[in-house]
Amino acid sequence: MKVKKIPQRMCTGCGEMKPKKELIRVVKNKEGEVSMDLTGKKSGRGAYVCKNLECLEKAYKTKRLEKNLETKIDEELYSSLKAEMTNE
Repeated sequence: MKVKKIPQRMCTGCGEMKPKKELIRVVKNKEGEVSMDLTGKKSGRGAYVCKNLECLEKAYKTKRLEKNLETKIDEELYSSLKAEMTNE
């Protein structure tokens, strides 16, 4: 039986490599719109954040999400990410 490879992605907050399923994806599509992608299947440039508030705060302060997606990110998206993390 072949062992299935688990895809790893780097969190923009803490910089740790973690399984893709444990992270929340933020996507910038071709039109330049930035949105949260919980399925991980939307097309576009993606950046990942751990599902804890400390990593989100760190990514927000250092503007790493903006650097990775090469665009300005609205406060609304940060607040919806925060809401998503507190619901879990």
